[in-house]
Amino acid sequence: MTTPAILEIAVEDPDRMRAVGAQLGPVLRAGDLIILDGPLGAGKTVFVQGLAAGLGVRGPVTSPTFVLARVHTGGRLPLVHVDAYRLGGAAEVDDLDLDADMAQSVCAVEWGSGLVEQLAAAHLRVEISRPEGEEGGEVRRVRLWPVGGDWLDRLAVAGLVPR
Repeated sequence: MTTPAILEIAVEDPDRMRAVGAQLGPVLRAGDLIILDGPLGAGKTVFVQGLAAGLGVRGPVTSPTFVLARVHTGGRLPLVHVDAYRLGGAAEVDDLDLDADMAQSVCAVEWGSGLVEQLAAAHLRVEISRPEGEEGGEVRRVRLWPVGGDWLDRLAVAGLVPR
């Protein structure tokens, strides 16, 4: 049985997706792990662009699909953005040496469920869905699952869940 998400947000467009991600920026800490899941084109990278903006990261944030990981600096904390889509398992995640970066960074991993949870004692799972068979402009659903730690309190501080 799957635990229900603590929060579900309807997101109408990419600007709103970025805004939801940006709301988390002020409550993020070094060592935080955010795991993003959803189909191709759902908006995972757009959400991470918002995280970066909320951290004050400057410069473009693009999908790390072909390089697997990008480190974005210049903000309050560095942001490590990973695309685990092509990774075959935990051994390949270990090869990225993410745990070394996480001590001083926030780590956002697209397609990370089942691969990266062991990197942190607690994490925030973000699932983005969109209606199937429709082209652009459709409403996405962003579901947040705080797993361990004080994520629920931080989501409240960020204004994403009621206190």
